[in-house]
Amino acid sequence: MNMVQIGVIGVVGTLLAIQFKSGKSEYGIYISVVLSLFIFFCIISRLNIIVDMMRTISSYISMDTAYIGTLIKMLGITYVAEFSSGICKDAGYQTIAVQIEIFGKLAVLVLSMPVLMALLETIKEFLS
Repeated sequence: MNMVQIGVIGVVGTLLAIQFKSGKSEYGIYISVVLSLFIFFCIISRLNIIVDMMRTISSYISMDTAYIGTLIKMLGITYVAEFSSGICKDAGYQTIAVQIEIFGKLAVLVLSMPVLMALLETIKEFLS
């Protein structure tokens, strides 16, 4: 699916969810979750393009493949955190949404520590 199709599906689904929110608010939330999951799976199908480009980039420069895996994990963590946080916000649970966002940020920070340490080691070698 292309961006225009996803945009149209998103707008139609949102308008449909708004219609249900006034009467049965839980149906609006269910529609929102189903629509979000549909778009999520469309994004996952496009993930192969990103992985292929990362492999191409790593073939041009000598880079440890663990770094590419770390970048993809960070991308996944940020998307899942934003996705679940958005659903919680839509359902009216902002406190839970904020906690999910904080956990996602900390998870990315933990994943980035080995990369940061490798960068600091490289700088240390250049300086000595």
